[in-house]
Amino acid sequence: MGEMISIERSRYEDLLKTEEILEAMEDADTMKVVAEHRANPTEGIPDAFMGRLLDRENPVLVYRDWRGLTQTELARKAGLHRVQVHDIETGKRRGSVDTLKKIAEALNVPLDLIA
Repeated sequence: MGEMISIERSRYEDLLKTEEILEAMEDADTMKVVAEHRANPTEGIPDAFMGRLLDRENPVLVYRDWRGLTQTELARKAGLHRVQVHDIETGKRRGSVDTLKKIAEALNVPLDLIA
C-alpha cells in the first residue's frame, strides 16, 4: 500500500476543484480546435482522417491515405524502400528522424505530425 497523508477536507475539495478546472480548460481548448476546424473545413485534414488520428491510427498511414498514395508511391517520392514505409505504418519500426523527414516532405506535412 502507498504512503498515506492527511489533509483538511476543505483543502482536499479545493484540490478536486483545481483538477476539474484544469480538465475543463483542456476540454475547452480541444473543443475550440475542433470548432475552428469544422467552421473552416477547407483548411486542414478532413474530419474522417482527423478521426483516425484521434483514434491513434498510425499518422504516416493516415496522411498517406489522405494524399491518395500507395506505400510504393510514397516510398518513391521519399526516396525510400516500400518496406521501410510498411514497417513504420505497422509499428514494426519507428523510423529514423531522417527517414521521417523524408516521409513528411513527401506527404507535404510538418514532421511533428508524423513523428
